[in-house]
Amino acid sequence: MSLPSDPRAFLYRDSFDPETATRLTAEALAGADDGELYLQYRKTEAFGFDDGRLKTASFDTQSGFGLRAVSGETTAFAHANEISAPAIRRAGETMALIDASTAAKAPPPQGNNRHLYTDADPLDLVPFADKVNLCQTIDAAARARDPRVVQVSVGLTGQWSVIEVVRADGFIATDIRPLVRLNVSVVVEANGRRETGSFGTGGRTLYDRLLEPATWNRAIDEALAQALVNLDAEDAPAGDMTVLCGPGWPGVLLHEAIGHGLEGDFNRKGTSAFSGRIGERVAAPGVTVVDDGSIHDRRGSLSIDDEGTPTRETVLIEDGILKGYMQDRLNARLMGVEPTGNGRRESFEHAPMPRMTNTFMKGGSDDPAELLSRVKKGIFAKSFGGGQVDIVSGKFVFSCTEAYRIENGKLGRPIKGATLIGDGPSVLTRVTGIGNDFALDEGIGMCGKGGQSVPAGVGQPTLLVDRLTVGGTAA
Repeated sequence: MSLPSDPRAFLYRDSFDPETATRLTAEALAGADDGELYLQYRKTEAFGFDDGRLKTASFDTQSGFGLRAVSGETTAFAHANEISAPAIRRAGETMALIDASTAAKAPPPQGNNRHLYTDADPLDLVPFADKVNLCQTIDAAARARDPRVVQVSVGLTGQWSVIEVVRADGFIATDIRPLVRLNVSVVVEANGRRETGSFGTGGRTLYDRLLEPATWNRAIDEALAQALVNLDAEDAPAGDMTVLCGPGWPGVLLHEAIGHGLEGDFNRKGTSAFSGRIGERVAAPGVTVVDDGSIHDRRGSLSIDDEGTPTRETVLIEDGILKGYMQDRLNARLMGVEPTGNGRRESFEHAPMPRMTNTFMKGGSDDPAELLSRVKKGIFAKSFGGGQVDIVSGKFVFSCTEAYRIENGKLGRPIKGATLIGDGPSVLTRVTGIGNDFALDEGIGMCGKGGQSVPAGVGQPTLLVDRLTVGGTAA
Protein backbone atom coordinates (compact mmCIF):
# COMPACT_ATOMS: atom_id res chain seq x y z
CA MET A 1 0.00 0.00 0.00
CA SER A 2 1.42 3.40 -0.95
CA LEU A 3 1.41 6.18 1.62
CA PRO A 4 -0.03 9.62 0.82
CA SER A 5 2.54 12.04 -0.56
CA ASP A 6 0.83 14.94 1.24
CA PRO A 7 0.92 14.39 5.05
CA ARG A 8 -2.33 16.36 5.38
CA ALA A 9 -4.03 13.42 3.67
CA PHE A 10 -3.88 11.67 7.05
CA LEU A 11 -6.17 14.42 8.39
CA TYR A 12 -8.51 14.99 5.43
CA ARG A 13 -10.19 11.92 3.97
CA ASP A 14 -13.34 11.07 2.08
CA SER A 15 -15.63 14.12 1.98
CA PHE A 16 -13.90 15.94 4.83
CA ASP A 17 -11.66 18.70 3.47
CA PRO A 18 -10.03 21.95 4.74
CA GLU A 19 -12.97 24.07 3.55
CA THR A 20 -15.40 21.91 5.53
CA ALA A 21 -13.14 22.09 8.58
CA THR A 22 -13.05 25.89 8.46
CA ARG A 23 -16.82 26.16 7.96
CA LEU A 24 -17.62 23.80 10.85
CA THR A 25 -15.15 25.61 13.12
CA ALA A 26 -16.74 28.98 12.32
CA GLU A 27 -20.20 27.56 13.10
CA ALA A 28 -19.10 25.98 16.37
CA LEU A 29 -17.17 29.01 17.63
CA ALA A 30 -19.58 31.72 16.51
CA GLY A 31 -20.14 33.01 20.06
CA ALA A 32 -16.58 32.59 21.34
CA ASP A 33 -13.70 35.03 21.79
CA ASP A 34 -11.16 32.51 20.67
CA GLY A 35 -10.60 28.83 20.05
CA GLU A 36 -9.65 26.38 17.36
CA LEU A 37 -10.12 22.98 15.80
CA TYR A 38 -6.99 20.91 16.38
CA LEU A 39 -6.49 17.94 14.04
CA GLN A 40 -3.81 15.31 14.65
CA TYR A 41 -2.48 12.09 13.21
CA ARG A 42 0.33 10.40 15.13
CA LYS A 43 2.19 7.12 14.95
CA THR A 44 4.65 5.83 17.52
CA GLU A 45 6.95 2.84 17.82
CA ALA A 46 9.08 1.61 20.70
CA PHE A 47 11.66 -1.16 21.10
CA GLY A 48 12.86 -2.52 24.44
CA PHE A 49 15.94 -4.74 24.45
CA ASP A 50 16.75 -6.41 27.78
CA ASP A 51 18.49 -9.53 29.05
CA GLY A 52 20.14 -10.00 25.67
CA ARG A 53 16.92 -10.19 23.69
CA LEU A 54 14.11 -8.07 22.33
CA LYS A 55 11.56 -7.88 25.15
CA THR A 56 9.04 -5.44 23.68
CA ALA A 57 8.19 -4.01 20.29
CA SER A 58 5.15 -1.81 19.84
CA PHE A 59 3.55 0.25 17.09
CA ASP A 60 0.57 2.53 17.50
CA THR A 61 -1.36 5.00 15.37
CA GLN A 62 -3.80 7.57 16.67
CA SER A 63 -5.85 10.29 15.04
CA GLY A 64 -8.56 12.65 16.15
CA PHE A 65 -9.54 16.23 16.84
CA GLY A 66 -9.97 18.59 19.75
CA LEU A 67 -12.45 21.47 19.45
CA ARG A 68 -12.10 24.38 21.88
CA ALA A 69 -14.13 27.55 22.44
CA VAL A 70 -12.93 30.28 24.80
CA SER A 71 -15.16 33.00 26.24
CA GLY A 72 -13.55 35.23 28.87
CA GLU A 73 -11.95 32.84 31.34
CA THR A 74 -14.29 29.97 30.41
CA THR A 75 -13.21 27.15 28.12
CA ALA A 76 -15.40 24.53 26.45
CA PHE A 77 -13.53 21.56 25.03
CA ALA A 78 -14.56 18.35 23.27
CA HIS A 79 -12.53 15.72 21.45
CA ALA A 80 -12.99 12.50 19.50
CA ASN A 81 -10.78 9.92 17.81
CA GLU A 82 -12.80 10.20 14.60
CA ILE A 83 -12.01 13.02 12.19
CA SER A 84 -15.28 13.61 10.35
CA ALA A 85 -17.86 16.34 9.81
CA PRO A 86 -20.58 14.59 11.91
CA ALA A 87 -18.17 14.11 14.85
CA ILE A 88 -17.13 17.77 14.74
CA ARG A 89 -20.76 18.89 14.60
CA ARG A 90 -21.52 16.83 17.72
CA ALA A 91 -18.54 18.39 19.46
CA GLY A 92 -19.85 21.80 18.45
CA GLU A 93 -22.90 21.22 20.63
CA THR A 94 -20.61 21.40 23.66
CA MET A 95 -19.22 24.75 22.49
CA ALA A 96 -22.74 26.20 22.55
CA LEU A 97 -22.90 25.65 26.32
CA ILE A 98 -20.58 28.57 27.11
CA ASP A 99 -21.98 32.08 27.33
CA ALA A 100 -21.52 34.11 24.17
CA SER A 101 -18.94 36.82 24.76
CA THR A 102 -19.36 40.50 24.09
CA ALA A 103 -15.59 40.94 23.85
CA ALA A 104 -13.84 41.48 20.54
CA LYS A 105 -12.71 38.40 18.70
CA ALA A 106 -9.09 37.52 19.38
CA PRO A 107 -6.89 38.04 16.30
CA PRO A 108 -5.27 35.00 14.68
CA PRO A 109 -1.62 34.14 15.29
CA GLN A 110 1.05 35.57 13.05
CA GLY A 111 1.61 33.47 9.92
CA ASN A 112 4.78 31.41 9.79
CA ASN A 113 6.48 29.30 7.11
CA ARG A 114 9.52 28.39 9.21
CA HIS A 115 10.49 24.72 9.49
CA LEU A 116 12.75 23.82 12.41
CA TYR A 117 12.99 20.11 11.58
CA THR A 118 12.48 17.67 8.75
CA ASP A 119 9.02 16.63 7.50
CA ALA A 120 10.28 13.12 6.82
CA ASP A 121 8.90 10.16 8.74
CA PRO A 122 11.67 8.46 10.77
CA LEU A 123 9.62 5.30 11.30
CA ASP A 124 9.32 4.41 7.61
CA LEU A 125 12.87 5.28 6.54
CA VAL A 126 14.61 2.54 8.54
CA PRO A 127 13.58 -1.14 8.25
CA PHE A 128 12.29 -2.93 11.34
CA ALA A 129 15.22 -5.36 11.28
CA ASP A 130 17.78 -2.53 11.32
CA LYS A 131 16.26 -1.08 14.48
CA VAL A 132 16.34 -4.45 16.21
CA ASN A 133 19.92 -5.02 15.02
CA LEU A 134 20.93 -1.65 16.48
CA CYS A 135 19.61 -2.66 19.89
CA GLN A 136 21.37 -6.03 19.63
CA THR A 137 24.64 -4.43 18.55
CA ILE A 138 24.56 -1.97 21.46
CA ASP A 139 23.86 -4.80 23.91
CA ALA A 140 26.80 -6.88 22.65
CA ALA A 141 29.17 -3.91 22.54
CA ALA A 142 28.29 -2.81 26.08
CA ARG A 143 28.81 -6.30 27.50
CA ALA A 144 32.18 -6.54 25.74
CA ARG A 145 33.35 -3.23 27.26
CA ASP A 146 33.95 -4.50 30.77
CA PRO A 147 33.67 -7.89 32.51
CA ARG A 148 31.76 -6.24 35.36
CA VAL A 149 28.78 -5.51 33.06
CA VAL A 150 25.96 -7.88 34.06
CA GLN A 151 22.93 -6.22 32.53
CA VAL A 152 22.25 -3.98 29.55
CA SER A 153 18.95 -2.32 28.61
CA VAL A 154 18.38 -0.48 25.34
CA GLY A 155 15.35 1.61 24.50
CA LEU A 156 14.64 3.02 21.04
CA THR A 157 11.56 5.11 20.28
CA GLY A 158 10.30 7.06 17.29
CA GLN A 159 7.29 9.22 16.60
CA TRP A 160 5.85 11.12 13.65
CA SER A 161 2.94 13.50 14.00
CA VAL A 162 0.93 15.71 11.64
CA ILE A 163 -1.07 18.50 13.28
CA GLU A 164 -3.24 21.27 11.89
CA VAL A 165 -4.77 24.25 13.67
CA VAL A 166 -7.98 25.53 12.06
CA ARG A 167 -9.57 28.76 13.26
CA ALA A 168 -13.00 30.28 12.66
CA ASP A 169 -11.39 33.32 11.01
CA GLY A 170 -9.91 31.16 8.25
CA PHE A 171 -6.42 30.89 9.73
CA ILE A 172 -4.84 27.45 9.14
CA ALA A 173 -1.40 26.33 10.34
CA THR A 174 0.19 22.92 9.81
CA ASP A 175 3.19 21.28 11.47
CA ILE A 176 4.84 17.91 10.84
CA ARG A 177 6.84 16.70 13.83
CA PRO A 178 9.38 13.87 14.02
CA LEU A 179 10.84 12.72 17.36
CA VAL A 180 13.41 9.99 18.12
CA ARG A 181 15.23 8.85 21.26
CA LEU A 182 17.83 6.26 22.28
CA ASN A 183 18.44 5.19 25.87
CA VAL A 184 21.16 2.88 27.17
CA SER A 185 21.31 1.59 30.75
CA VAL A 186 24.15 -0.51 32.12
CA VAL A 187 24.34 -2.48 35.38
CA VAL A 188 27.77 -3.42 36.73
CA GLU A 189 28.66 -5.74 39.61
CA ALA A 190 31.78 -6.17 41.71
CA ASN A 191 32.29 -7.71 45.15
CA GLY A 192 28.57 -8.32 45.55
CA ARG A 193 27.63 -4.71 44.85
CA ARG A 194 25.57 -3.59 41.87
CA GLU A 195 25.27 -0.06 40.44
CA THR A 196 23.57 1.45 37.41
CA GLY A 197 24.45 4.10 34.86
CA SER A 198 22.37 5.45 32.00
CA PHE A 199 22.57 7.82 29.06
CA GLY A 200 20.07 8.98 26.46
CA THR A 201 20.03 11.14 23.37
CA GLY A 202 17.48 12.24 20.78
CA GLY A 203 15.66 15.12 19.14
CA ARG A 204 13.34 16.11 16.32
CA THR A 205 15.41 14.30 13.72
CA LEU A 206 15.49 10.99 11.88
CA TYR A 207 17.09 7.79 13.15
CA ASP A 208 20.23 8.49 11.09
CA ARG A 209 22.23 10.05 13.91
CA LEU A 210 21.24 7.34 16.39
CA LEU A 211 22.40 4.65 13.94
CA GLU A 212 25.88 6.19 13.68
CA PRO A 213 28.48 4.17 15.66
CA ALA A 214 29.87 7.38 17.17
CA THR A 215 26.47 8.14 18.73
CA TRP A 216 25.63 4.78 20.25
CA ASN A 217 29.22 4.08 21.30
CA ARG A 218 29.20 7.35 23.21
CA ALA A 219 25.92 6.33 24.84
CA ILE A 220 27.55 3.08 26.00
CA ASP A 221 30.68 4.85 27.24
CA GLU A 222 28.74 7.46 29.22
CA ALA A 223 26.38 4.92 30.80
CA LEU A 224 29.24 2.57 31.70
CA ALA A 225 31.38 5.37 33.11
CA GLN A 226 28.54 6.50 35.35
CA ALA A 227 27.89 2.95 36.57
CA LEU A 228 31.58 2.37 37.38
CA VAL A 229 31.81 5.68 39.23
CA ASN A 230 28.81 4.69 41.35
CA LEU A 231 30.41 1.31 42.02
CA ASP A 232 33.19 3.15 43.84
CA ALA A 233 30.92 5.70 45.55
CA GLU A 234 30.67 6.27 49.27
CA ASP A 235 27.67 7.51 51.22
CA ALA A 236 26.81 11.14 50.59
CA PRO A 237 27.35 13.74 53.31
CA ALA A 238 24.40 15.65 54.73
CA GLY A 239 23.86 19.28 55.65
CA ASP A 240 23.91 22.76 54.17
CA MET A 241 26.85 23.17 51.82
CA THR A 242 28.13 24.68 48.60
CA VAL A 243 27.01 22.80 45.48
CA LEU A 244 28.63 22.94 42.05
CA CYS A 245 26.16 21.79 39.37
CA GLY A 246 27.44 20.53 36.03
CA PRO A 247 26.38 21.86 32.61
CA GLY A 248 23.59 20.52 30.40
CA TRP A 249 21.13 18.04 31.90
CA PRO A 250 21.37 19.43 35.49
CA GLY A 251 19.28 22.27 34.07
CA VAL A 252 16.35 19.96 34.79
CA LEU A 253 16.47 21.33 38.34
CA LEU A 254 16.03 24.85 36.93
CA HIS A 255 13.22 23.60 34.67
CA GLU A 256 11.22 22.08 37.50
CA ALA A 257 11.98 24.36 40.43
CA ILE A 258 11.83 27.67 38.55
CA GLY A 259 10.41 27.14 35.05
CA HIS A 260 6.89 26.11 36.03
CA GLY A 261 6.62 29.15 38.28
CA LEU A 262 7.24 31.35 35.22
CA GLU A 263 4.29 29.94 33.22
CA GLY A 264 1.47 32.39 32.58
CA ASP A 265 -1.45 30.57 34.20
CA PHE A 266 0.13 30.39 37.66
CA ASN A 267 1.04 34.07 37.51
CA ARG A 268 -2.35 35.23 36.23
CA LYS A 269 -3.95 33.42 39.16
CA GLY A 270 -1.37 34.80 41.60
CA THR A 271 -0.26 31.38 42.82
CA SER A 272 3.39 31.52 41.73
CA ALA A 273 6.30 32.79 43.81
CA PHE A 274 6.99 35.10 40.84
CA SER A 275 3.46 36.56 40.56
CA GLY A 276 3.33 40.36 40.24
CA ARG A 277 7.09 40.72 40.31
CA ILE A 278 7.88 41.87 36.74
CA GLY A 279 10.79 44.31 36.93
CA GLU A 280 11.97 43.08 40.32
CA ARG A 281 15.25 41.36 41.12
CA VAL A 282 14.49 37.67 41.59
CA ALA A 283 17.96 36.20 40.98
CA ALA A 284 21.63 36.97 41.43
CA PRO A 285 23.30 39.35 38.95
CA GLY A 286 24.36 37.50 35.79
CA VAL A 287 21.47 35.02 35.89
CA THR A 288 19.60 35.07 32.56
CA VAL A 289 16.91 32.46 31.95
CA VAL A 290 15.10 32.05 28.62
CA ASP A 291 12.61 29.71 27.00
CA ASP A 292 13.31 29.12 23.32
CA GLY A 293 11.20 26.78 21.21
CA SER A 294 12.81 27.91 17.95
CA ILE A 295 16.11 25.98 18.11
CA HIS A 296 16.57 23.63 15.15
CA ASP A 297 16.05 19.90 15.75
CA ARG A 298 15.79 20.17 19.55
CA ARG A 299 13.46 17.87 21.45
CA GLY A 300 11.48 20.72 22.98
CA SER A 301 11.28 22.82 19.80
CA LEU A 302 8.17 23.48 17.72
CA SER A 303 7.82 25.43 14.49
CA ILE A 304 4.44 26.54 15.86
CA ASP A 305 2.87 25.81 19.20
CA ASP A 306 -0.39 23.88 19.49
CA GLU A 307 -2.45 27.04 18.98
CA GLY A 308 -0.64 28.02 15.77
CA THR A 309 1.59 30.71 17.34
CA PRO A 310 5.21 30.71 16.09
CA THR A 311 7.70 29.81 18.81
CA ARG A 312 10.49 32.21 19.78
CA GLU A 313 13.08 33.05 22.40
CA THR A 314 11.30 34.51 25.42
CA VAL A 315 13.51 36.20 28.01
CA LEU A 316 12.15 35.31 31.44
CA ILE A 317 14.91 36.63 33.70
CA GLU A 318 17.63 38.98 32.47
CA ASP A 319 20.68 39.70 34.64
CA GLY A 320 18.62 38.70 37.66
CA ILE A 321 15.57 40.88 36.82
CA LEU A 322 12.20 39.24 36.09
CA LYS A 323 11.17 40.25 32.55
CA GLY A 324 8.15 38.12 31.65
CA TYR A 325 6.30 34.82 31.62
CA MET A 326 5.61 32.02 29.14
CA GLN A 327 2.16 32.53 27.63
CA ASP A 328 -0.49 30.70 25.69
CA ARG A 329 -3.25 32.70 23.98
CA LEU A 330 -5.85 32.58 26.79
CA ASN A 331 -3.58 33.73 29.62
CA ALA A 332 -1.81 36.28 27.43
CA ARG A 333 -5.13 37.88 26.47
CA LEU A 334 -6.33 38.01 30.07
CA MET A 335 -3.02 39.51 31.22
CA GLY A 336 -2.88 42.04 28.39
CA VAL A 337 0.35 40.73 26.83
CA GLU A 338 1.41 38.91 23.66
CA PRO A 339 1.37 35.09 23.36
CA THR A 340 4.91 33.72 23.39
CA GLY A 341 4.36 30.45 21.49
CA ASN A 342 4.06 28.33 24.64
CA GLY A 343 0.52 26.98 24.19
CA ARG A 344 1.09 23.21 24.25
CA ARG A 345 -0.96 20.04 24.58
CA GLU A 346 -0.10 16.36 24.84
CA SER A 347 -2.47 15.40 22.04
CA PHE A 348 -5.82 16.19 20.42
CA GLU A 349 -7.45 14.81 23.58
CA HIS A 350 -6.19 17.75 25.63
CA ALA A 351 -6.74 21.51 25.72
CA PRO A 352 -3.60 23.66 25.48
CA MET A 353 -1.99 25.38 28.44
CA PRO A 354 1.20 27.44 28.91
CA ARG A 355 4.15 25.03 28.90
CA MET A 356 7.92 25.20 28.57
CA THR A 357 9.75 24.26 25.36
CA ASN A 358 13.55 24.48 25.79
CA THR A 359 14.17 26.35 29.04
CA PHE A 360 17.70 27.17 30.11
CA MET A 361 20.07 29.52 31.86
CA LYS A 362 22.55 31.26 29.57
CA GLY A 363 26.28 30.96 30.06
CA GLY A 364 28.47 33.37 31.98
CA SER A 365 32.16 34.22 31.95
CA ASP A 366 33.57 32.07 34.76
CA ASP A 367 36.06 29.27 34.13
CA PRO A 368 34.50 26.03 35.49
CA ALA A 369 37.89 24.99 36.92
CA GLU A 370 38.10 28.30 38.76
CA LEU A 371 34.59 27.77 40.16
CA LEU A 372 35.70 24.38 41.48
CA SER A 373 38.75 25.94 43.11
CA ARG A 374 36.49 28.29 45.12
CA VAL A 375 34.81 25.42 46.97
CA LYS A 376 36.49 24.49 50.23
CA LYS A 377 33.96 21.82 51.12
CA GLY A 378 30.89 20.80 49.13
CA ILE A 379 29.68 18.50 46.38
CA PHE A 380 29.75 18.44 42.58
CA ALA A 381 26.43 17.28 41.12
CA LYS A 382 27.19 16.08 37.61
CA SER A 383 23.88 14.42 36.78
CA PHE A 384 20.36 14.28 38.20
CA GLY A 385 17.71 11.61 38.23
CA GLY A 386 14.17 11.84 39.50
CA GLY A 387 12.76 14.47 41.80
CA GLN A 388 9.65 15.95 43.34
CA VAL A 389 8.62 19.59 42.96
CA ASP A 390 5.80 21.75 44.28
CA ILE A 391 5.07 23.89 41.21
CA VAL A 392 3.51 26.76 43.16
CA SER A 393 6.24 27.23 45.78
CA GLY A 394 9.16 25.85 43.78
CA LYS A 395 10.21 23.57 46.66
CA PHE A 396 12.11 20.57 45.33
CA VAL A 397 13.91 17.36 46.22
CA PHE A 398 16.21 16.02 43.49
CA SER A 399 18.36 12.89 43.54
CA CYS A 400 21.87 12.91 42.08
CA THR A 401 22.76 10.00 39.80
CA GLU A 402 26.42 11.01 39.70
CA ALA A 403 28.07 13.26 42.27
CA TYR A 404 31.41 13.82 44.00
CA ARG A 405 32.78 15.36 47.16
CA ILE A 406 34.72 18.60 46.78
CA GLU A 407 37.50 19.27 49.27
CA ASN A 408 39.85 22.25 49.12
CA GLY A 409 38.98 23.04 45.52
CA LYS A 410 39.50 19.51 44.18
CA LEU A 411 37.16 16.67 43.25
CA GLY A 412 37.17 13.88 45.80
CA ARG A 413 35.47 10.50 46.06
CA PRO A 414 32.22 9.84 44.20
CA ILE A 415 29.16 9.75 46.47
CA LYS A 416 25.83 7.95 46.30
CA GLY A 417 22.43 8.73 47.77
CA ALA A 418 22.80 12.51 47.54
CA THR A 419 19.64 14.59 47.25
CA LEU A 420 19.39 18.34 46.78
CA ILE A 421 16.66 20.05 48.80
CA GLY A 422 15.53 23.65 48.46
CA ASP A 423 13.24 26.01 46.60
CA GLY A 424 13.78 27.50 43.17
CA PRO A 425 13.35 31.20 43.96
CA SER A 426 15.91 31.01 46.78
CA VAL A 427 18.39 29.02 44.69
CA LEU A 428 18.37 31.75 42.05
CA THR A 429 19.53 34.31 44.59
CA ARG A 430 22.38 32.08 45.80
CA VAL A 431 24.15 31.63 42.45
CA THR A 432 27.70 32.90 43.01
CA GLY A 433 29.34 31.68 39.80
CA ILE A 434 28.20 31.05 36.21
CA GLY A 435 30.45 29.02 33.92
CA ASN A 436 31.34 29.77 30.30
CA ASP A 437 30.54 26.16 29.31
CA PHE A 438 26.82 26.41 28.54
CA ALA A 439 25.28 23.21 27.16
CA LEU A 440 21.82 21.96 26.32
CA ASP A 441 20.75 18.49 27.40
CA GLU A 442 21.10 15.50 25.08
CA GLY A 443 17.42 15.45 24.09
CA ILE A 444 15.62 13.13 26.50
CA GLY A 445 13.40 15.35 28.64
CA MET A 446 9.70 14.93 29.32
CA CYS A 447 7.67 17.50 31.23
CA GLY A 448 4.49 16.81 33.16
CA LYS A 449 1.80 19.32 34.13
CA GLY A 450 -1.91 19.00 34.72
CA GLY A 451 -1.90 15.33 33.69
CA GLN A 452 -0.24 16.09 30.34
CA SER A 453 3.28 15.09 29.26
CA VAL A 454 5.20 16.82 26.47
CA PRO A 455 8.83 16.63 25.28
CA ALA A 456 11.00 19.45 26.60
CA GLY A 457 14.60 20.61 26.65
CA VAL A 458 16.79 21.96 29.46
CA GLY A 459 20.27 23.42 29.77
CA GLN A 460 22.69 25.50 31.77
CA PRO A 461 26.40 26.18 32.27
CA THR A 462 28.32 25.00 35.33
CA LEU A 463 26.71 26.77 38.32
CA LEU A 464 28.10 27.49 41.75
CA VAL A 465 25.33 27.68 44.35
CA ASP A 466 25.93 28.73 47.92
CA ARG A 467 24.14 26.97 50.78
CA LEU A 468 21.97 24.23 49.36
CA THR A 469 20.65 21.52 51.65
CA VAL A 470 22.15 18.13 50.77
CA GLY A 471 20.39 15.04 52.03
CA GLY A 472 22.67 12.08 52.66
CA THR A 473 23.62 9.39 55.15
CA ALA A 474 27.23 10.18 56.00
CA ALA A 475 28.62 12.77 58.37
